[in-house]
Amino acid sequence: MTRNLDHKQDEDGLRYPMVSFQSYLHGGISSLLSTLPTLIVFPVYKTVFRQQIHNTAIHQTVGQLYKEGPMKLFRGVSPPLLMRTLNGTLLFGLQDTLLCQLCRSSQTLMSISALNSLAGFGAGMAEAVVFTPLERVQNVLQNGHNDRHLPTLMSVLVRMKTQGLAIGYYRAFLPITARNTLGSSLYFGLKGPMCDVVAGQGLSPLASSFVSGTLTSMAISLTLYPLSVLVANMQAQVGGEVKGVIACWRMLWKSRQKSVVQLYRGGSLVILKSCVTWGITTAIYDMQEKRSRGHTEEIDIEYKSG
Repeated sequence: MTRNLDHKQDEDGLRYPMVSFQSYLHGGISSLLSTLPTLIVFPVYKTVFRQQIHNTAIHQTVGQLYKEGPMKLFRGVSPPLLMRTLNGTLLFGLQDTLLCQLCRSSQTLMSISALNSLAGFGAGMAEAVVFTPLERVQNVLQNGHNDRHLPTLMSVLVRMKTQGLAIGYYRAFLPITARNTLGSSLYFGLKGPMCDVVAGQGLSPLASSFVSGTLTSMAISLTLYPLSVLVANMQAQVGGEVKGVIACWRMLWKSRQKSVVQLYRGGSLVILKSCVTWGITTAIYDMQEKRSRGHTEEIDIEYKSG
């Protein structure tokens, strides 16, 4: 009896690393496949970014981008493509790793949704540490005011290095951490229950995953969009007076005439992009997870029957 128990514990210990590895792999693949929409809608994203920075109407922003020409339209596209792929790998893999540890060590009566949310919070914090420098470089490259004195990616990297970590690469780290931890916590906490509700309407598993990812992303984007605007404004500038988060938020709120409508300018395009991207990512990831889980169950059955 003791030998069987020890064998089961050893088997579970070997299985958890394998499950975690598959989650990293599946997260990377699903995010990589969803980069095509990111590439296609990048001009839309850049239009939104300019609206966030300059508080201009959409026709004025489009005219500005048209004058700059097609060569500069995709300036700054490399960081989001790289971020998107690596982000999925880290986010899904680390969340699953943390979830396994929480499930093994938790002695509380927390629901699986709460555990998913807590693991997502931790994954979002790690995500902020890893990807804040990439987001900083991306926002500097997309700001048209930086084209003259920072024309290339290398020039941006050199400038960031001279400013130090806090002011350079990790500018706006606090609002990014708040946005990512809350966003990841909500995504992983709501995705499962939302999928169950949608599946109850008669949709296929793939369609249910897509719709749940879309609706969850919509709720998160609507809630946390002001933080994204704050981050964009804090990170787009290089040099000048460095102000804290509270001072930057006051300046932003004042520049928007203390209007929520102006603060959400361009938000509809961001929400549309996020819904499409996360809907595809969620559907692909869930499909891979179900196939992997089914394969693991088949191996377990063969092992027990043998």
